[in-house]
Amino acid sequence: MNLFEVMKDAFVPFMDGDKKPLHVGEVMNLWFYLHGTEQTLRYDQHAYNLAQDPELKEKIVDIIENVHRPMIKELTQFFKDEGIPLPDVGAEKVVGEFKALPEGARMNDEEIANLIAYNLVVGITSATRGITESVRSDVGYLFAKYHMMKITFSLTLKTLMQEKGWLRVPPYYFTGKQ
Repeated sequence: MNLFEVMKDAFVPFMDGDKKPLHVGEVMNLWFYLHGTEQTLRYDQHAYNLAQDPELKEKIVDIIENVHRPMIKELTQFFKDEGIPLPDVGAEKVVGEFKALPEGARMNDEEIANLIAYNLVVGITSATRGITESVRSDVGYLFAKYHMMKITFSLTLKTLMQEKGWLRVPPYYFTGKQ
């Protein structure tokens, strides 16, 4: 059973054909989510050029093609349908080899993986806010879907980060009482 279909089935009874206008909070959350996803896509394109590990490069392609691009496509169409102005995000980054950059000027694979993980947390948190502040069910469904897409991807990224020793864990805390 597809998780996204289950979520859609949960939201369908609340989706009426007579859509209410979007409220300002929904527009703001959607606009910032699209803008953030576009900017994260640009970062991930740049990170692809810098990454050395083949498995990390595969994960970067996966998040670009199976998470960011579908979200951007769907949100862009939603914005056009609703008459919301699109954010100006600039051009996508080109694929290239940037090995000529000095070592201190580029990020290493561990730094790239951890920044992708951080951006996923920001995206998940923003989607959660969008879900809780949505009045329209179709908007809540979009955010719920994006929430699950990012969570699903983050689980596979975490596994790779653990395998490579890139996962940064805060120090254990002991109260001194043992």
